[in-house]
Amino acid sequence: MKPLKQKKSITLDPDLAADIQLLADYDDRSLSSYINLLLRKHAESKEDLLVVLRKQQKTLEKD
Repeated sequence: MKPLKQKKSITLDPDLAADIQLLADYDDRSLSSYINLLLRKHAESKEDLLVVLRKQQKTLEKD
């Protein structure tokens, strides 16, 4: 069973929304699936920063 996903609402510039829709269509994906893919790749490219930020977040949650 796939993990549940969170629904989020985002606002995009019209030109960007149109371009992303074209790319999603070309890749035969839904817009939501394509945006998820893009965001995942971006987050993975920032993994070192995310490790630091997660540690900071845990520290703050303990206080």
